[in-house]
Amino acid sequence: MFDSIRKRQRLMMLILLLLILPAFVFWGISGYDGMLSRERSVGSVDGQPISRQEFDEAQRQQVERLRQMLGDAIDARLFDTPEARRELLEGLIAQRVVARQSQERRVAVTDAQLREAILAIPGLKREDGSFDDLRYRALLSQQNMSPAGFEARLRVDLTLQALPESVQLSAMVPAAVLERFAALLEERREVREYRFDPALFAAGVNPTDEQLEAFYETNARSFETPETARIEYVVLDREAVAATLSVSAGDLKAHYEQNRSRYGTAEERRASHILIQASPDAKVRAQALLDRIQADPTQFEAIARASSDDPGSAAQGGDLGFFGRTMMVKPFADAVFAMQEDEIVGPVESEFGQHIIRLTAIRPAAEKPFEEVRAQIEREVRLAQAGQKYAEAAEAFTNTVYEQSDSLQAAAEKFGLQIQVADSVTRQPSPDAPPGTPLASARLLAAVFSDEAVRNRRNTEALEVSSGRLVSARVVEHRPAQRKPLDEVRDTVRQRVVETEAARLAKEAGEARLAKLKAGQGDLTGFSAARTATRGDAGGFAPPALEAIFRLPIDPLPAFGGVDLGLQGYAILQMISIAPATAEQIAQRRKALEPQVLRAVAQQEVVDYIESLKARTAVVRNLDRLGRPADQQP
Repeated sequence: MFDSIRKRQRLMMLILLLLILPAFVFWGISGYDGMLSRERSVGSVDGQPISRQEFDEAQRQQVERLRQMLGDAIDARLFDTPEARRELLEGLIAQRVVARQSQERRVAVTDAQLREAILAIPGLKREDGSFDDLRYRALLSQQNMSPAGFEARLRVDLTLQALPESVQLSAMVPAAVLERFAALLEERREVREYRFDPALFAAGVNPTDEQLEAFYETNARSFETPETARIEYVVLDREAVAATLSVSAGDLKAHYEQNRSRYGTAEERRASHILIQASPDAKVRAQALLDRIQADPTQFEAIARASSDDPGSAAQGGDLGFFGRTMMVKPFADAVFAMQEDEIVGPVESEFGQHIIRLTAIRPAAEKPFEEVRAQIEREVRLAQAGQKYAEAAEAFTNTVYEQSDSLQAAAEKFGLQIQVADSVTRQPSPDAPPGTPLASARLLAAVFSDEAVRNRRNTEALEVSSGRLVSARVVEHRPAQRKPLDEVRDTVRQRVVETEAARLAKEAGEARLAKLKAGQGDLTGFSAARTATRGDAGGFAPPALEAIFRLPIDPLPAFGGVDLGLQGYAILQMISIAPATAEQIAQRRKALEPQVLRAVAQQEVVDYIESLKARTAVVRNLDRLGRPADQQP
């Protein structure tokens, strides 16, 4: 079942489009307006068109969000195939039918749910746990969005997720199914192996010149030098725009006063404790120890060494060193930060048990003076104010590199940018390029090696290679991939021909011996000692061998089978015995397995639910319009 789920790419694409596409909201959310005319729509839901513009924007966002999740090396071309475009259209249709159903059922997102979603966005909380409104507004400004607009769109996204999530929560898996899965995963098969190693056959392989030439021609791309280019590029980033802004001393001082806690160190305290782990009599035991300590406070360290259940601090007499409020569980921290120096309190209950606490030192909070952090504040304020300016500059930059596409000089002069040069650039991102830089962007490199850029030496469109960083590039010199002469790679070709032919001979020998063994002829000389394999533990067998093991007939035993391991040779497998899972093994495996199976079933139920909504809705798919627009054809 797990293999079938893994292979059902259409199911997972729909889940991705419906539940992941609306997420990562700070990188933009596709609106539901901005439709083009019905004549240019790629589909419609109940008569409402899905415009080509909306489709293209969703495709761009799909790639960008996957880059945020999986890294910049993802190949955008994987999402520009006919099948990927059809799946993207299905995702947009799914969003529409779910949105309509949510509206009909009056599904609503409360203000509390919206607030919780915003608070869950990384980077919006200060060290003391309070919400950083300035940071929030700065992030929105960088995306040219207002809080009201962002929150309205986020509410739409949360509404879209509510119905599918409710379907997921209703998913159930019969106990019999779980037990059957667990039994299959815990079944053990005892197998012996005989491996035919190609190295034993290599000495007898002496390829002719004709064989070498044939292999060289058949595998021509294996002997090519990679395609490379020398390129120029310019980078427009938010920090460069921010540097052009003037910020008054009054603005800087106001920002400092509003965020004093950020520019310094919070109060820290040092304490020792004695922990009695949670148990029915923990509080009684802790109180008895506290009575002894209060009678003689000098005995605290000795009692901690002898009686504390915290192995990390007991050896130090209970000493925990200095710590901030957020470093400890709340009941413990609340008690410590309410104590006076040298005070002993307890028992204090936490999730770990009962604590007896002694406060040994206080390190007061310290604020850095304004002048010391002025440069940091100035940068933060500039970036916060640069959002609108950057959006304006980005639009002008985009227009300039497009309108004067035969050179980057105009854009460089207009925005005060330096034209940078890179040589020996390939289609794949440079492993040495830092993330977020141009040569690490698969998207930019795909544009650089596009037919238009290579053939006509035009600027690429302005592409965002990371948040707040636009790049345009052009090819100065292009070097196509070239095949190395046969004489230059003859030794490599010969080695590969020998490896291939030796593997073929190993397979022939293995299949011949397997046929004899199945006919009851031959002996088992050379077979390995028996090893145990399960569906979850290969037991040292190669993956293809493991698959073959669980395809072997179970009656009668022993059973023989073979598997081609490619250049690693051929293996004959002898299954000696099968040990069914015990009741205890099934029970343990079922406990671990249940959430995985439930998650897979829930995902399938979401897809089935969406398909049922589509079936009850008037859906039109203009599949002939899913190709690249005419103005983008090479």
